[in-house]
Amino acid sequence: MLQQTLDDAKKHMSDTVEALKRELVGVRTGRASTGLVDNLRVDYFGSELPLNQLAQINVGDARLLVIQPWDKNAVEPIAKAIQNSDLSISPNIDGAIIRLNMPPLTEERRRDLVRSVKSRGEESKISIRTSRRDAQDMIRMIEKEGDASQDDCQRAQKQLQKLTDDAVADIDVETAAKEQEVMQI
Repeated sequence: MLQQTLDDAKKHMSDTVEALKRELVGVRTGRASTGLVDNLRVDYFGSELPLNQLAQINVGDARLLVIQPWDKNAVEPIAKAIQNSDLSISPNIDGAIIRLNMPPLTEERRRDLVRSVKSRGEESKISIRTSRRDAQDMIRMIEKEGDASQDDCQRAQKQLQKLTDDAVADIDVETAAKEQEVMQI
């Protein structure tokens, strides 16, 4: 029962770290990256689809993304979704191709993005701590009901704290790397 609790906490913590990594891919830096628009939701014939299911996305050069929809009817909905996103990029439609020119980021915008990255990292840490608290409550309940010895529960608490520390360290590494990438000119 203790091991199951620890395994559940570990899974939730690793899922939280992976979710943060996916979120940070979408944070704009000075360079073009397909991750910026991969999971952008497009309203296509009444259903919300990720952009990567409607079009091929390529990096033209360091500051250019080229989006080629598989259906010509998808050009307008894709352009509209890009305009409505928080990317601050206006799409250039060239027939059946959409080009996104990435203007250089200003110093103020870079600072805003770093603040956003830190905020997302802190939200992830809160989620990790919530998982730890839930697991601690479960371990205490197991000990109270007499399903495990006090020593076993103490060991489980220490393992849980190590899992928490490792997950928080991973989050710190990811956010620091993204902050450095955003501030790089």
